[in-house]
Amino acid sequence: MVTPVLHGSSLWTPARPENHLRLVSMPDPSSSTIALMPPTFAAPSRPDGTGSSTEPGSSVPSRTSTQRSADRPLTLTRRGRLLLVGLPIALGVAALILLAAFLTSQAQAGESAPTSTATVEVSVVTGETLWDLAVRYAPERDPRDVVAEIVELNDLPNSVVQAGQSIAVPAAD
Repeated sequence: MVTPVLHGSSLWTPARPENHLRLVSMPDPSSSTIALMPPTFAAPSRPDGTGSSTEPGSSVPSRTSTQRSADRPLTLTRRGRLLLVGLPIALGVAALILLAAFLTSQAQAGESAPTSTATVEVSVVTGETLWDLAVRYAPERDPRDVVAEIVELNDLPNSVVQAGQSIAVPAAD
């Protein structure tokens, strides 16, 4: 008999099915015979005629959950097929991306050692700029590059110099 259940009621008791599961001890692994479940625990027969029968006098033996039928091939679920096919593809794509990133890397060692430039210590006169010094002491080079190098060599905060200031200027070779 099933008791009606009201939401929020503390008197709710779940209905038990007539055929409930019972624990069955595992067969001894040292024995050479395989114990079959009694007919009362046999799995119901399938609509396609395979599987065990629940009738007590049946000649078809019942199977445990670990036994497989040899006549049925192994089937995969959609999730299993996706995992079986998709995981190797995803790993292969990731490996190709890493290989491409490694082979196209821009950080490569230079072919020659950096050359040091000779410098000249110069005292700035009134009205002279870094541009004037760059054109005078390195005429073959671009004055913009030389001005940037002068600022870097002398750790100047900007390109403004004062009269009488002593600075290092890269000289022509």
